[in-house]
Amino acid sequence: MASKVFAVIDTNVIVSALITKKAESYPLSVMANVYSGVIIPVFNDEIVGEYREVLSRDKFHLNPKDVDQALKTITCYGLCLDRTKVTDEEFPDPKDTVFYEVKMSKEDAYLVTGNIKHFPNKPFVVTPKEMIDILSAKEKKKPIKFAP
Repeated sequence: MASKVFAVIDTNVIVSALITKKAESYPLSVMANVYSGVIIPVFNDEIVGEYREVLSRDKFHLNPKDVDQALKTITCYGLCLDRTKVTDEEFPDPKDTVFYEVKMSKEDAYLVTGNIKHFPNKPFVVTPKEMIDILSAKEKKKPIKFAP
């Protein structure tokens, strides 16, 4: 079984996963790992509210059942945490602050985003591709079990 990784998933990753037609898409791979329990989503009510608002926009033409599935998976199997106030960082879009502050509430979590420039340059702020690379590296580090 793969080791678990905690991650705040930026809304743009979920949107990309739900609209892609490419089976090998990194955002889709991130969400597949959320659905399989490898990635434990970290969130708060404000993040879930943004997910609902953005994913229901007509311009994305998302299937409501797919949106419900994503939100139920995140809220049922994820970790709901309060924000840890951050005052020493600046964000181009103040609405992104909540994602960073919730990530800061879980020391070993990542923040997965398709808009890397919207966040401080920190090792825990990663793109969907980087998240998949991290998962692959963790999988390779698993000890080999030899048959007796």
